Amino acid sequence: MDEDRTTSRAEKLLPEELAVGSADPQAQAEAILAESDIRTLRAQHGPDLYTERRTSEEAAE
Repeated sequence: MDEDRTTSRAEKLLPEELAVGSADPQAQAEAILAESDIRTLRAQHGPDLYTERRTSEEAAE
């Protein structure tokens, strides 16, 4: 994982992430980014996870 990206994320933990607490914010940020990367890849490459975007009018047709 990119060290700069992880360090930047560790410095910008959200209030709810800080509330959980962590002895190692760097490791916490790395875990958050890893999970985010997995979700992004699944959304881009998983045809079974494809989100169809259409208006309610288009859905009614």
